[in-house]
Amino acid sequence: MSLNWREIDQVLAEMPLEGALIQDIRQPRPPQLILELFNRGESFRVFFCFANPNTRLHLLSRKMAGGGTPQRFVSFLRAHVRGGRLVAAGQLGRERIVRLEVRRADRSVVLWARLWGGAANLIVTDMEGTILDALYRRPRRGEVSGGTYRPESEVAAGDPETLERHTLRDLPGPGSYNERVEAYYFDLEEQQERARLRDTVLRRFEREENRLLAAAQTLETRRAAYERLEEYKLSGDLILAHLHELKAGDRWLEAEDYRDPGQRISVELDPQLSPSANAEGYFRKYRKAKAGLRSLEEEHLQLQLQLEVLRRKLRALASEPGLEALREEARRTDRKRAKPAVERDRPPGLEFRSGPFTILVGRTAQENDALLRHHVKGNDTWLHARDFPGSHVFVRALPGKSVPLDTLLDAGNLAVLYSKGRGSGKGDVYYTQVKYLRRARGGKAGTVLPTHEKNLRIVLEPSRLQRLRADPGAS
Repeated sequence: MSLNWREIDQVLAEMPLEGALIQDIRQPRPPQLILELFNRGESFRVFFCFANPNTRLHLLSRKMAGGGTPQRFVSFLRAHVRGGRLVAAGQLGRERIVRLEVRRADRSVVLWARLWGGAANLIVTDMEGTILDALYRRPRRGEVSGGTYRPESEVAAGDPETLERHTLRDLPGPGSYNERVEAYYFDLEEQQERARLRDTVLRRFEREENRLLAAAQTLETRRAAYERLEEYKLSGDLILAHLHELKAGDRWLEAEDYRDPGQRISVELDPQLSPSANAEGYFRKYRKAKAGLRSLEEEHLQLQLQLEVLRRKLRALASEPGLEALREEARRTDRKRAKPAVERDRPPGLEFRSGPFTILVGRTAQENDALLRHHVKGNDTWLHARDFPGSHVFVRALPGKSVPLDTLLDAGNLAVLYSKGRGSGKGDVYYTQVKYLRRARGGKAGTVLPTHEKNLRIVLEPSRLQRLRADPGAS
């Protein structure tokens, strides 16, 4: 809650305001203002907060970061108030309006600090009440340049009984009343910010968890479709085994299931195709389902790792993290939610971390081509499995750093893993810088011809791959 009139009187009583020189004006945040003053041989600062529900003023002892480029109102105050002296200061009756009269050269202005929780403002007028400027310009209230502000005649008197019941709160802590007000409100604001940030981050985490769980459910649905792959292979085998019995136009093959002697199985045929073409059709479905199942398992593992990282963050959030940690997490989630200026700013494919280096992996010819065209630079390192179709793997360069062998081995393992040669568990990988690649004329998307390439002999290391997949930077 805001300071009441008795508390404002007490705060003002402890401030040596009259005769003070205004040395500077700062604004840490939009609803805050600091007057840097000098009086009786000492410098001191007066802090104003115009944000509901913590509207207040008090002496300031703690350091506060600057607000960067001065905002409009601060620039106005520095031009018209800085260097002046406070010739009068006090509260306007019981109205929670503080009047600060400032004389600079031969001109006087009045700063009206209205500390009402729902309508706080700092208004600057000349001595006749004409508004020169205001912290918050409110046209409906007439609080704009050229308007009139005479609170002595305009403010309501208030209910005398209610005003009389206001008391001076016995705020906790040592020191003067100003020191206790300062400590109380900054602690209160920190608690409020902590609660707000925890709630914001928690809601975002829960949304992300729901998204990952929904994606996992989609994968399970796809898995059910792929689980028929052995049926596809069996159908193809049975057709080949009975080619001599089949002829074009047949719709069904009735044969014994060699996996379970005595049981018969029906295989549907396309009458528009030859028996051998029907067999090849089933084998094609088998190969596609098998490849899809491998890809699905990789996606499933990635989802599980992302869920584990997210749940670790949720557990940490439940253990009362520090305020700065909450601020950083909120900034991180804001960056993730921010829409890129152009879609190509977000690389396609997979992303891994190897120490300070980022490794990008294209999963398809289209992703390989997009990475080459839009997301890598000449000094980045390109790797590819030799003699096998597969992913383009890129290690993004860092200024002043060469790519260490351990990172090359990380990227080489990924190049073999995401290639047609992964089944052997080993293979050769060639690598060079992106600037030594040229696209093959008339070739398929992503097809390149390297020069200056070197060779790595890679044996897949499960522990290395597990570390890459488990890194929180992997996506």
